[in-house]
Amino acid sequence: MGIIAWILIGLLAGFIAKALMPGRDPGGIIITMLIGIAGGLLGGWLGKVIFGVDSIDGFFDLSTWIAAIIGSVILLAVYRLVTGNKRNHSHA
Repeated sequence: MGIIAWILIGLLAGFIAKALMPGRDPGGIIITMLIGIAGGLLGGWLGKVIFGVDSIDGFFDLSTWIAAIIGSVILLAVYRLVTGNKRNHSHA
């Protein structure tokens, strides 16, 4: 897949991850997009390492989207843990 396809998948996967994990996040749409793009890569890599499958076959394959969304949810959770601690300490 090309870079444009990864950006589109990242945008949508980040949006879906945000919908699955509602709440306030420091950042905005740019951070959500970056988390989505990185999440797609992470999900594909985890699918290959853990299950031994090529989960990034093509833009319209369900496995590509599932991997991207799972990776995005993982990265969004990690991002909230990292930035949430900093935000709470600055208000104390």
